[in-house]
Amino acid sequence: MKHRLFLFDLDDTLLDFKASERRSFNRTLQQLGVHQGLDELFATYQPINAALWQRFEHGTVSKDLLKVERFRATFALHGLGLDPAAASTLYLEALADTVVLVDGAVALCETLAQVGEVGIITNGVHAIQNRRIASSGLLPHISFVATSEACGHAKPDSRFFAFTTAMARAYVQHEAIIVGDRLDADILGANRFGIDSCWFNPGRLANDSQAVPTYEVASLHDIVPSLRGLAAA
Repeated sequence: MKHRLFLFDLDDTLLDFKASERRSFNRTLQQLGVHQGLDELFATYQPINAALWQRFEHGTVSKDLLKVERFRATFALHGLGLDPAAASTLYLEALADTVVLVDGAVALCETLAQVGEVGIITNGVHAIQNRRIASSGLLPHISFVATSEACGHAKPDSRFFAFTTAMARAYVQHEAIIVGDRLDADILGANRFGIDSCWFNPGRLANDSQAVPTYEVASLHDIVPSLRGLAAA
């Protein structure tokens, strides 16, 4: 295996964020006294949240605004007189307690940590992501966690990846690889930074973007065999 630095996206790559997100959202609303219509509220929240994250990654909104605005806009559309700042605080606390692992995540990180160094790269909230990693069982196999909040720049900005690789014990360009589920953040970021990438694509989606992964897998269980195959090719 030629790679020695393995940079993993966290959400929907190692951790099942979609499952955690739904559980955390429901818990938040219930703590605020809302017990009916949660499906409808969540259906409103999701595209608002996704659009705000895209704006954050393009540098047009701050993370502090994002965390509150997604709830303010959702509540406004449903005529709910709830405090969006309180909702944001409750939601982020809930995220740390609703961790769901993607199948094979712990075993994969354990295996690769014996080969080289495993780092996490995430645009998520620094303190919450560290708590989620600690709750997941991944922490013993992780060398460092790079967050956009600590860096000041978000994936796919090359400055984020420069910040990330500076955290590694040893960085050699051709020995590094990024593994992530998002073409527009993880794979495009790898392309711009000039390192290998693996698109984690469990839904077997078509790639209609400009991002070009070195290869792709549908399961975390396929990553080690694929890396070995790449080295032998």
